Amino acid sequence: MNLTLKIWRQKDSNAKGQMVDYKVADISEHMSFLEMMDVLNEQLVNSGEEPIAFDHDCREGICGTCSMYINGEPHGPDRGITTCQLHMRSFKDGDTITIEPFRAAAFPVLKDLVVDRTAFERIQQAGGYISVNTSGNTQDANSLPISKHAADEAMDAAACIGCGACVATCKNSSAMLFVGAKVSQYALLPQGQVEAADRVKNMVEQMDLEGFGNCTNTGACEIECPKGISLDNIARMNRELMKANI
Repeated sequence: MNLTLKIWRQKDSNAKGQMVDYKVADISEHMSFLEMMDVLNEQLVNSGEEPIAFDHDCREGICGTCSMYINGEPHGPDRGITTCQLHMRSFKDGDTITIEPFRAAAFPVLKDLVVDRTAFERIQQAGGYISVNTSGNTQDANSLPISKHAADEAMDAAACIGCGACVATCKNSSAMLFVGAKVSQYALLPQGQVEAADRVKNMVEQMDLEGFGNCTNTGACEIECPKGISLDNIARMNRELMKANI
């Protein structure tokens, strides 16, 4: 395939960015999107130009770092996948593909397609932990009775990889799906009850301090989430917050 790529270039967080056009040729439909970006960067390096900065790590849909806004959608046109799992067979020969960084005030652009998502880390640090007695005979976690329904829902919430697609697609740049998932994975389990009230209050407070918007229930976050995190987690977070405040 021969493609035209319109890519956001920005030298650093203080520089003014712009869209730049690039041409790539002989792209195999079996390549992943990031492999296509590698081909472009090799082309740029060989011609003496600055390669395009973009985040990536595992390239297996696990780490959530490969965050790109592709043709107006986080992670591209497919569903239930991250950018590294998107293959070029999703596009056609001659296509023009627009590639931008995730846009949110709480995710400032560092360079090109790389954004600072440490706001998510600070939210998790605010309450993403549990108290466990590690002195003496620690209770075996497997001995704690947990219903299969609660365990399944907790595991579904814990599947969130913190990629930020929910924020990028939300018209308000809300992080409530992310925070809801992180609150839910503990709220559903007995191990998470010790800090339950403090956890939800601290994480929601930190979310607000980071500058994320509020949720207006459009559901775009759930649609674009590569792990299919349910909106039910936002409802659970709101219930937990009301209960904590009461």
